Amino acid sequence: MLTRSVALLAAGTSLGTVGYGMTQALGAPRTVRVRMPVARLDPRLSGFRIAVVGDIHLGPLLGRAHTTRVVETINRTNPDLVAIVGDLADGTAAQLGDDVEPLRRLTSRHGSFFVTGNHDYMSGAADWVAELAELNVHTLANERLEIARGGAAFDLAGVNDITGKSHHDGPNFARALGSRDPSRPVVLLAHQPVQIEDATKYDVDVQLSGHTHGGQMFPVQLLVKLDQPAVAGLHKVDDTMLYITRGAGFWGPPVRVGAPPEVTVVELHAR
Repeated sequence: MLTRSVALLAAGTSLGTVGYGMTQALGAPRTVRVRMPVARLDPRLSGFRIAVVGDIHLGPLLGRAHTTRVVETINRTNPDLVAIVGDLADGTAAQLGDDVEPLRRLTSRHGSFFVTGNHDYMSGAADWVAELAELNVHTLANERLEIARGGAAFDLAGVNDITGKSHHDGPNFARALGSRDPSRPVVLLAHQPVQIEDATKYDVDVQLSGHTHGGQMFPVQLLVKLDQPAVAGLHKVDDTMLYITRGAGFWGPPVRVGAPPEVTVVELHAR
C-alpha cells in the first residue's frame, strides 16, 4: 500500500510539474531588468536601455500570437534599442513569414538589431535576414555601427553564430571589432555565450547572448554547462560583462521549469 501511494504521489508530482512547465513555456515572457556597469561608458549615456530577447523559436506551437506577446512586452519597456540575439525560428521564412510580421511594430529610439543563431542556419538564415530587413530589423553580420546620444557614443557590434562556419558564414571578430576607437565602449551581440572566449581578446565591454534557454528544464542545465561558460544571468569574464537571457521560446518539449521565458532590459551605466 505504501509503495503504491508513493508511486501515485510521484506520478502526480511529475504531471503537475509538466503541466506547470507547459504554462510557463507557452505563456507571455516576464520582464527582467539588469543594471550593467560599463567602465568606458560616457556618463551622458548612463541609463541607456537595451531590450534583449533571444530564442523566440517560432514554429508549430509558437506562432504569430507569440510574436505579438513578445513585441508588446518589449514595447512596454520603452527601450532605446532592441537586440534579438538569435534563434528566431524553427522553419523557413516562406513558412513562417506571417508569424514574424509583428516584429514590424517594435518601437525604440535607435532601432532593432538581430544576430544569427544556430537554429536560424537550419532554417535558411539568408532568407530570414532578408525577411527581417523588410520588417525594419537590421542584421549585424560581423559588423558594427555607432550608437550616439547627447554627444556621446558607443559601438554596437554583432557576430554570426558558430554554426555559420558550416555554411561559409561563420563569426568574424576581426571584421566586427577590428580598427575601432579603443576609447569608446562596445556592446557585442553574439548568440552563444561561449563566444565570449573571442570577445575578451577584442576588449569587448559587454556581450549579450542567448542560446541556453536558462537550461529550460532539468537535466538540460547540466548539459549546457558542458559547452557554455554559464547558463543564465549576469557574469564577468576577464574584463567583459556577459549577460545570458533565458529566451522567450523553447525547443523540444513545450516545458520550462525553473527557467521562465523572459525579455531583459539591460540598462547601461557609467562606473
